[in-house]
Amino acid sequence: MPTPRTPRRAIVAVLGANIALAFGPWFVRMADTGPVAAGFWRIALALPVLLIVATWGDRRALVPKRALLLPLLIGGLAFAVDLGSWHIGIRRTTLANATLFGNCAVLIFPLYGFIAMRQWPTRAQGLALLLAAIGGVLLLGRSAELSSRHLAGDLFCLLAGVLYAVYFIAMRGVRRTMAPLPALALSSVAGVLPLLLLAIALGETILPQQWGPLFALAMVSQIAGQGLMIYALGHLSPLVVGLALLLQPLVGATIGWLAYGERLGPMDAAGAVLVAAALVIVSARRSPER
Repeated sequence: MPTPRTPRRAIVAVLGANIALAFGPWFVRMADTGPVAAGFWRIALALPVLLIVATWGDRRALVPKRALLLPLLIGGLAFAVDLGSWHIGIRRTTLANATLFGNCAVLIFPLYGFIAMRQWPTRAQGLALLLAAIGGVLLLGRSAELSSRHLAGDLFCLLAGVLYAVYFIAMRGVRRTMAPLPALALSSVAGVLPLLLLAIALGETILPQQWGPLFALAMVSQIAGQGLMIYALGHLSPLVVGLALLLQPLVGATIGWLAYGERLGPMDAAGAVLVAAALVIVSARRSPER
């Protein structure tokens, strides 16, 4: 009997999530608040929509089981510090470096998956990881710049990438028994106040003059991007979710091309093809875990 294929909706969701999330750095750069304050508004502006939609059909949807309280709290706090660190890093390093280090979960989350399943990658999974690694280097290697001038920003983005993996791990457990929108809404509740307090402690500008970039950040990155990602976490293996994160550098490069005239070269195209091939390999069949 053939192994069932990975759900198409989940694949579409994780692709859509990474496309939406790739717009985040652009919106953060355009925001006239502090970087951590931008993270606060990303969640705060999205939260009312998430709460309304999550309780639309069932008002008890936001009443989690006691066993889920700690994972939700850990996930919300990890995501809050992830956003704060990443947004600070975005303004202190290049966009390429921010994307590279901020998405180091591309390695950490699949590694967690293999450890959790207590098995080595199959040949197909190993090939997919190799193709994705080469593709990622091609996508980011041309524009990434390591220098002392960007060291602080790089470290902030690296911390963000590690915390993003912690968020994935916590929320993957939550998604086993909770629907995606309630899970996202409750984790957002846990993270919104810490971001505001951190922004105030850093002396950042909290209230914006222009609301447009912040509303775009909330609607595109938090509601669309993170909503689709939370849905995908409940249906896809850590390997597929991790490799899909490599779509963000490609989309980010495309945004740079359209918004700032930054041309895409042959290496970018080759990297995109390899990443796409890796995703096709790992999504063609379900992992043994499912």
